[in-house]
Amino acid sequence: MKLVVISGSRNADGQTARAASAFVRGAEAAGAQSEVFYLPKLDIQHCRQCEDSGWGLCIKEGRCVAQDDFSMLVAKIIDADAVAFATPVYWSDLSESLKSFLDRLRRICWHENGEKGLQGKRAVGICVAGGGGGGAPTCCVSLEKILHTCGMDMIDMIPARRQNLEMKLDVCETVGRWIVESSAD
Repeated sequence: MKLVVISGSRNADGQTARAASAFVRGAEAAGAQSEVFYLPKLDIQHCRQCEDSGWGLCIKEGRCVAQDDFSMLVAKIIDADAVAFATPVYWSDLSESLKSFLDRLRRICWHENGEKGLQGKRAVGICVAGGGGGGAPTCCVSLEKILHTCGMDMIDMIPARRQNLEMKLDVCETVGRWIVESSAD
């Protein structure tokens, strides 16, 4: 099984990275091959709203005109058997880098060419709140709504907070193992 993890965190040693790593650890223990991508370290541009209508090739052809790492990541997701999206929680919402990526992803999904390979793709969300620890459930709702719009099969959403992260690492590892084992069914 191939697994792709898209992280909206810049810090490869932070709380979100620890949660994503636990998920990967569980998946790899069950036999998966995984790749992790940190969006802030890639060239992911914001949507340009190319034409006066606010749309462009996304709605006409299911692809984005911007020349950056977006297309490569979409191809990686399509090639994978499952995908996990991990994000730190900022003001009860997704990180800016993940939001930018997902804004463009849902735009290409308005066209049948853009949604090919994404429809029914098994997906997991991991939303980790630091600071006061609030907002993770609200962030999960935002992430689930966007991925549902893209036609993905949201099989689990894991809200975590700084105060319960140690326990949630076990949950992330269990879900990683489960996603691999359940795909054999």
